[in-house]
Order: sequence, then C-alpha cells, then structure tokens
Amino acid sequence: MADRPRGLNLFQGLRRALIGAPIATSKAHQERLSPFLGLPIFSSDALSSVAYATEAILGILVLYSVAALSHQIWISLAICLLIVIVAISYMQTIHAYPGGGGSYVVASENLGPRWGLLAGAALLVDYVLTVSVSVAAGGAAIISAFPSLHQHLVLLSIAFVAIVAWANLRGVRESGALFAVPTYGFILGMFAALGVGLYKAFAGPAVVQQVFAVGEGGSLIGHEASFAVLYIVLRAFAAGCTALTGIEAVSNAVQAFRPPEARNASITLRWMAAILAVMFLGTGIVASHLPVLTLHASSNPEYRTVVSQIASWSFGDRSVPFYYLQFATALILILAANTAFAGFPRLASLLARDGYLPRPLARLGDRLVFHNGILFLAIAAGAIIWYFHGALDQLLPLYAVGVFTAFSLSQAGMVVHWWRLKEGAWRRSALINGFGGVLTIIVTGIILVTKFVEGAWIVSILLVAQYALFRAIRLRYASISRQLEIGEKPPTMPREHVSLLLVPRVHRGILAALEYARLLGLDCRAVHVALNVKALPTVMELWDKYGEGIPLEVLATPYRSLIQPVLDYIDRLVEERPDLVVTVIVPEAIASGFFHKLLQENVANQLKQALGSRRNVVVTNVRYFLD
Repeated sequence: MADRPRGLNLFQGLRRALIGAPIATSKAHQERLSPFLGLPIFSSDALSSVAYATEAILGILVLYSVAALSHQIWISLAICLLIVIVAISYMQTIHAYPGGGGSYVVASENLGPRWGLLAGAALLVDYVLTVSVSVAAGGAAIISAFPSLHQHLVLLSIAFVAIVAWANLRGVRESGALFAVPTYGFILGMFAALGVGLYKAFAGPAVVQQVFAVGEGGSLIGHEASFAVLYIVLRAFAAGCTALTGIEAVSNAVQAFRPPEARNASITLRWMAAILAVMFLGTGIVASHLPVLTLHASSNPEYRTVVSQIASWSFGDRSVPFYYLQFATALILILAANTAFAGFPRLASLLARDGYLPRPLARLGDRLVFHNGILFLAIAAGAIIWYFHGALDQLLPLYAVGVFTAFSLSQAGMVVHWWRLKEGAWRRSALINGFGGVLTIIVTGIILVTKFVEGAWIVSILLVAQYALFRAIRLRYASISRQLEIGEKPPTMPREHVSLLLVPRVHRGILAALEYARLLGLDCRAVHVALNVKALPTVMELWDKYGEGIPLEVLATPYRSLIQPVLDYIDRLVEERPDLVVTVIVPEAIASGFFHKLLQENVANQLKQALGSRRNVVVTNVRYFLD
C-alpha cells in the first residue's frame, strides 16, 4: 500500500483510500443533459418497476383464485392510464417550477410548511424503500438466473446497497453515458422479450395456461375465495401502483437539462411515461399467455421472477439472451437505488437547512456530496432488507404509500399555485393538476385501506413519527437561536480567572504545558490526583525542582478515580467565586504510530469530555508529540 499523505492518521488514510481525495468546491459543476441522456439518468427508478409491478398484481390475484388472474389486464390498463395522467400533471409542475419542483418545495410554498413537512416525510420514507425494494428485486433477478444463490439473497442485496453507497460517497457524478448503456440495454432487452412473447401469444398455437402458486406453507392455492371481487381488484391495483414510483424524478431536476430546460424535461418525462406504460402493459399481456406461470413466494427456493419466466419463454431457458435480460434487469434496479441515493441526501439537506433535521445533514463533504445523508440512507435500507430477509413480497406492501402521499400533496399544491397566479391558461392547468390530484388521493386511500394490514400501517406510523420529529427538531433549533441572540445588551463574561494545570506526573510534556499556563495569567495552579501514594514524594520533589514556584495541590482519591476529584475541586472553586472562569490545561502525549497509540492510556480525552459539561470552564489541550 502506498504511504498515506503526511498529516493523516490511520483512519483518515483509509477513508481517503476508500472515498478518494477531497474535491475543491470550485470544481463543482452540473452536466447539462439532452432528453436522450436525461432519460436513462432520471427514468431508471420508474422503468425498473416493470421488474416487480406486474408480479405484485399477479401475486395478489392468485391468492384468491387462479380465475382472478383474468382481471390482471384490466388492472394494468387502469394503471397505464394513471401513469399518463400523473405524467401530464408533472409536466405542469415542470413548467411552473423550472428550478426544480419537488413535492416538498411545491407543498411548502403553496399549502404551507406543515403540508410540506408531510410531503418531505413521505418522500424520505419512499427513498429508503426505493433502495430496499430495488436491490431486493435486483437480487431476485440474480437468483432467478442462478438459483444456487437463493440462500445468499440478503447478503447479496446488502452488498448492492454498500456498493451503491460507496460509489456515491466517492462523489460519482450522474453521467449520461454511464447510465445510458444499462438503461437502454434494459429497454432493448425488454422490448425484444415482449415482442417475441407477443408474437408467440397471438401467432403461435393456443395453449391453456397452467398456474402454480405455492406459498411459504407449501400448499397449492387454487380455490375460489369468498371475498368480494371489488376488494380483490382494488388490492391488486394498489400492489401494481408501485409502477408509478420514480415518475416524479424529472420534475425534481429540471435544471439538469439543456436550455430550454422545461421543454427538454417535459420531453424526457413524456418518453419515460410512454416507455413505462408500453413495457408494463406488455409484461402483463405476455405473462397472461405464458404456458406455465409460477408464482412462488420470494422466500421459496424455487422462486423465479415473472420477467425471468417471460425471458425463458421468449428466448429459451438459460440461453444467452435470457442471461442478458436478467443482468440488465439487475443492473437497472441497482441504478434505481442510485437515484434514491441522489434524491434522499438532497431532500434531507433542504429539510436540515430549514431547521427540520439535524444540520450535519446539510453539510457537503469533501467529495462534494452529502455524505451523512448517504450513510443514513444506506444503514436504513440495509436494516429493512435484513429485517424482511430481502423478501420482495414482504417489502412491496410498504411501498407506494409514501410516493402517492407526495403525489397528492404536490398536485394539490399546484392547484393552489395556478389559482394564485391566474395568468394565461391557468384554468386548464389547474384542472389538469386538480384531476391528477383527485386520482392520486383516491389511489392513496385505496393503498392505505387494502395494504394497511400487510404493512402500510408501519409506513403510516413512520410518517407521523417523522412529522413529530421534524417539529421537535425545529422547536429545539428555535430555542437555541433565542438563547444565542445578543439582544439589547451583550452577555458579560466572568471577571476573575484561574489557570489549572493537571499534572499526572512530571515529564517533558508537563513542562511544555507549564510554559503555556504561565502565559495565561498570574493565578496559575497545578493539581495532582494521588492515584499512587508511593509515587507522590517523587512527583512533589520533581515539581519543586521544575515547577517554577507554581503551587501544586494534591487531591486525594478514595475510590481511585482520576476524574471525579478534579471535577469536585473545580466545582468548589466556582461555588466559592461565582464570577470565576477556570481554564483547565490538559497535557496530552501524542504517539506517532497506531501500535504506540494502543499502548497509551487515553485519560486526556476522558477528562476533556467530563469537563465539557461544566459552566465557566474552558478546556485547553496542550499536546506533546512523541517519536
């Protein structure tokens, strides 16, 4: 390994090796994109949902009966119509907010801060679930190609999260070329598989589809359920609405496009909606014509994704095109997770700047990325994957609640925006956003009702808890600001001062600290805690020789504590003289190597931490560097 740069400790050296050297702020730039390159960057989240949305619909329908699968095409058509309506609504947002109209900004400006916070909370939850669902689906694509890896699904998924987080911590820029190859490769592979599948379905010999759906219990599900057909359809519709996740990404990044930004962003969104609708509907149609359709739970060792079954039927099982589509699917799902890694830290930074999240989340790291937000997202997504064992059928019920809540608030905010503006064709614009808002509110209600028991209740509690956390953090920061205000009269500092030098034993480092202590004023004292009574005469003898007349006070320690006697002594000083400020000088010998540091007793840091909670106490660290 190359020597680490001078001045860096071991941790800093390892961090630089993994993350990279700092990037100057002056080098920050944003690449302007054409619609051709903007599509792969901002559509990977939405397009990748084809890998699991149809499967989610089928998985719900087959729980009730095999005959219920006949409703799948109509449900897919309804979702395609919803895709078009939501896309048109967001085109309105793009033109109204050419600087970037995320749901948090739109809801805050038009509906008020409280609704903006709800939108922000919904999006943060959605970003975490986007990473969890995307990498779990990517892992499912891999194990469909290599079934022997099924037992390692959780490890595989968490490894994907770690890789994407590491890439983002290094500050990898959203490069159109980098995203274009896997995204367009996935689109090409899906269109090829669907094209061949549709040809076989309508031009080939008619076949009677056999459906095998084995749950975790291992029993065949083929009986007619007694539930109402409407509830069955609505529940499947709610499951399939995961196809719309990520459709808002373009409206959040209008400034990433070349001028005219709004026009190019609208073109990109139009393409994305069209491709998504075609692939989603095509997947549903081909899946309904597969000779054999297997719908196992994702925890079942025989589990195969619906997309892999379509590829197997279209190209031949375990053929080169089959593996191509599986890898392309896994890759675009990982890119979808990367989209969340770009969006979550930025949204968290906005909330932090507004005082609703801890301010460290608003801080750019030395690689010009919001590293704290990236780390938090990776840990949260990894924990969810681990808790649910990477099971896609358990993760999907949690999904879409947050995103449709944000959709609804954004569209409602846009209606208020047009109503206030009242310029041009504002009525038409308000009608478009109003219609989209009504639909997304209805869908949000359907998702909450039909998915509540399956896991939507968890998301609902998270949204409420996040909102309460935002308010609590805001109130705390407001309290701090009030306490720090100068007001009419600046605060007065204590008028008396004493320097207190801590002397564990007499050595060269203590003498250097002694010289510093003498610079601070006339009232200078030294304190020694008598941990070793036998060594006390030696300490006092050396102090008489080198202490330059500064008095040394010896503190007894009945319970062999080094820190408590010092705290008690300082408390007595301040109690006797309330206007006194005490500067505690803590000498510290600094070892040069990692092994030498292990041999040292780290008492100085413990003292500094304990003294930091005392009022009218200033802690100064005087270091003596060892070879």
